[in-house]
This record gives sequence, structure tokens and C-alpha cells, in this order.
Amino acid sequence: MFRKNLKAEVFKIGIDNADLLKYHSSRSYWLESSGDDLTPRPRLNEKIIVDVAILGAGYTGLWTAYYLLLQNPSLKIAIIEREITGFGASGRNAGWCSPRFSVTPPVAIERYGSERARELQLTMFDTVNEVERVIQIENMNVDWKKAGFLKVTLGENLLSQLENEMKTYRKLGLENYYQLLSKEKTDERIHIQGLKASILTKVSAVLHPGKLVRQLARIVERRGVKIYEQTEVLDFIEGESMKPPKLLLTEGAVKADVAVIIAGEAYLSQMTKFRRRIIPMYSSMILTEPLSEKQWSTIGWENRETVGSNTLAQDYLQRTVDGRILFGVGNGGPYRYSSKIKDSFDTYGPVIEWLKQRVIKWFPSISRDQFTHVWGGPIGVTSDWTPNFQYDKRTRVAKAFGYFGQGVSTSNLAGRILSDLITERKTLLTNLPVVQHSSPKWVPEPFRWIGARFIQSEIERLDKISDLKGIAPKGTSFAERLIRH
Repeated sequence: MFRKNLKAEVFKIGIDNADLLKYHSSRSYWLESSGDDLTPRPRLNEKIIVDVAILGAGYTGLWTAYYLLLQNPSLKIAIIEREITGFGASGRNAGWCSPRFSVTPPVAIERYGSERARELQLTMFDTVNEVERVIQIENMNVDWKKAGFLKVTLGENLLSQLENEMKTYRKLGLENYYQLLSKEKTDERIHIQGLKASILTKVSAVLHPGKLVRQLARIVERRGVKIYEQTEVLDFIEGESMKPPKLLLTEGAVKADVAVIIAGEAYLSQMTKFRRRIIPMYSSMILTEPLSEKQWSTIGWENRETVGSNTLAQDYLQRTVDGRILFGVGNGGPYRYSSKIKDSFDTYGPVIEWLKQRVIKWFPSISRDQFTHVWGGPIGVTSDWTPNFQYDKRTRVAKAFGYFGQGVSTSNLAGRILSDLITERKTLLTNLPVVQHSSPKWVPEPFRWIGARFIQSEIERLDKISDLKGIAPKGTSFAERLIRH
């Protein structure tokens, strides 16, 4: 399945859904172009004892190991991964390191008050800067550029949303971090057909996520971390009294004298203990071949800002360092009954066809035969759309999950929070209002399936009405109230 020096396998995407070859994360553009050897590391099939055992070799598990070793280089750490490092969302996301948090500023103000909401948002700016700091001191080559993020609107009817967003930033005293740009000012950065205006988030970056996750793994390995791949964790046992916690494997177990860390994001939904704590929702994306100089002359985008829309489904884009356009959407496929996850769910024909049309609508110089890759995958969503950063000192089990598609930056924050909690350091991070938060359980099936499918269809319907009739979503519909976060 994986082989050394995996070369790019290019799939041309036809109109017929039968021609849509499922381009799974094991061969995503990000992993295949990471420059790393994708041969699986050895599996673990025996019982071992370590200081810290981590489920999941994605960003969260790797960042937590990294920061724990900064505090105590002598720790013996093992990371257990069912597939290969970066297989999940860490290896197939949009490549944004954004200060966006899954809880938006207006909702954060309602929940925590203005002062704490401001503190949370400032922490996210600091997180982007922290990722940049580590990249620099560790000499990582991940195509990083802190170019900012443009939230664009393509309809006059959606302009008021940008204006209201700026009012919230002024209320929090954060207006210097953002800039409302007119159509003319936005056009100086990127040419999008029908664009009306944008908000520039100044502290935000673009990167190659596959390079980041694979290089971060090599860094922690050089410091003594053992990563075992192709090894499934079936369950974990909490510690009690003199008994340490442990991870139970298909063959063997990992006993942890200091802590067990659960960092499997959407895939945790497949474990009994998390069945109603987190659900997998799908995000899908499409990639062009490197565009010609003539095409780029009509598009601009020289600074590589990340770009997203203010639609409910939330388009997201980046310009890759090799001159491609990635275009994705958050509502990337239907929720599957009982939170089932399969490789065949990673891409969904109707969504991919819609994405192709969307790219051509935004950038008319692009033709249908210029798309080379499609991929997608599950993202973890909690019932209140809020990440859970938890550590139980009694059981010695730490957990971080539920990033709702904002994981590149939030996972770094999670790693620092968990490392501080485990080592019992009281810091500004451990005092954040989201720390030790536990989201309510999702409703049981079939109500979960009915609710999720209803919300997805309503998001699609409201965005279509906004696009075709110029009627902006008002935020008052039942579906919009359910997803408000």
C-alpha cells in the first residue's frame, strides 16, 4: 500500500461520477509530495512499559510529545498509529495555520465574556507565531509563509456579515489584527470573479501540511520517541491508585507510568468510549495542475494568502508553492449512520463535481481538464462545536479532540496545554476557558443521523438561495441556530 519514494499518481477527473477515482489520504498530494519515505514504521505486537503512551501520530500526538520532551528530555514516549504518520486530517487538510478557533468570537463573548474571549483569540494569534518559531528553530522546510487570510464575499447580500464581523473585533479591541478591504483593495491581492470585498486576517499562514507532520515526526524520533505504525489501539484503561493507565492493542499493550494521551480526532468516534463524544463529518478538496504564467497573470495571488468564503459551507483555498490551486469545502459529504468511517467515504461525487464548477466560476481561466487530484476525509465535531482539552490527574489520561477543521493551529495549542496539564504547570494556557471542557454527548441514533443530514441539506439549500437569489442567510433558521458556534 505504501512504498518508498512514492511518485505522484495523477487522476484526471471526468464529469461522470463513475470516473471519479477515490484519491484517499494514503496517497494524498500532501503525503506524496512530502519528500519523506512513506514506508510504514515497525508495528508493535508485544507488551511494553513507557512513561507516556500516545494514541495517534498526527499533529496533536506529535506536538504533545515535542513539548513534553522540552520540559523533560528523559521521558520515554511511545506513539501508536493505526496507519502511518499523517494518515488522518494532519496529512490531508487545506494547509492553513490560522488563528481561527472553532468557537467564533461572538459565541465566545456570550459564553466566556469579552475579556476571556479576547484572551482566547490572542492565544490563537500566539499559536500561529509559535508554530512559526518551531519551524524556524528546527530548520523545517514546510513551504511556510505568513501571508494572511482573506475571507471574501462574492455577493452584495453578504457584505453586512463582513461589517458585523469587524464590529465584533472592535468590541474585543482586536481591530489592528484585521482589515476590511474593498473590492479594489482585494483585487490587488487576488482576482476572483464576482468578488465584492474581504476581511484580511493579518496573522495567518499557509504551509505544506504533509511536510509539517512528517518532519515533526522525524524531530521527535531523533529525541527518543518511538513511533509504531500499522498498530491498532482497541481501547484504553484508566489508571487508578498504584495501577498506571494503558493502551490495549490488537496484539500487546502499552503501559504508561506517567500518562496516556488520546489524540485520534475524528477516528475516536470508532471507539466505544467516544461513540457519542465526537462524530466524523467530511471535508473534500480538489487540486489543479501547476497553472501557466498566463493564467496566474489573470489571477494574481502573488503573496499566497489563504482564502475562504463567508458562505455557510465555507470554501477554503490555498496557492501551493508549486503554482497549483487547492479548493475545498467543509460540507464535503453526507454524515454516515452510526458515525461509520470508510475510505470510500473520503470523496463524494456530487461534491467534487460542485467543487470543479466552483473553481471555474471563481477563476474562469481554469479549464476542466486541469484538475489532477481529489481527496477528503473526516474531521472531528463535538456536539457544541468546542474542542475538548482534558487531563484527569487521578486516572492519568489526557485527551484532545474536536477541532472542527481548525486543527493545524489548534493541535499545537492542544500539545502545549496537555503537556502543561500532565506536568502540573499552571500557565496562561491551562487557565483558558476551554481547558477541561467536556462537550455534552451527541444524541443517539437514529436521531443523530436525522439531525446531521437535515443540517447538511439546509446549509446547502441556504447557500444556493444566497447565491442564486441574493438572499443572505439571517442566522435565524433552525439549522443555523443548531450549528452556531
